[in-house]
Amino acid sequence: MEFLENVMNNIVQVAILFFEFVGVIVIILSGLKGFYNYVRRVPDMKITLAQGLAVGLEFKLCSEILKTVIVRDWKEIVTVAGIIGLRAALTFLIHWEIKEEKNHS
Repeated sequence: MEFLENVMNNIVQVAILFFEFVGVIVIILSGLKGFYNYVRRVPDMKITLAQGLAVGLEFKLCSEILKTVIVRDWKEIVTVAGIIGLRAALTFLIHWEIKEEKNHS
């Protein structure tokens, strides 16, 4: 049983690193694309940037949810829950901003 727990722990650790990495790459690429569109004065630059940030945050949120599988004590659970709450709130606000920007366009 301990062997299976170690295997699951290792799989979750790799998945967390993968989703964190993908989230960071998406956010970096979105930022670069947003800057490029800003310099070129592309009208929907804000929407494109916000959509990229939202996708990046979704990947980061995925990794935080996976962290709940491997936490062991209440202090870690509260910390992870706080991070999940903050990232979910940021994602909600970004989606709201995208919706408002599309309505004004």
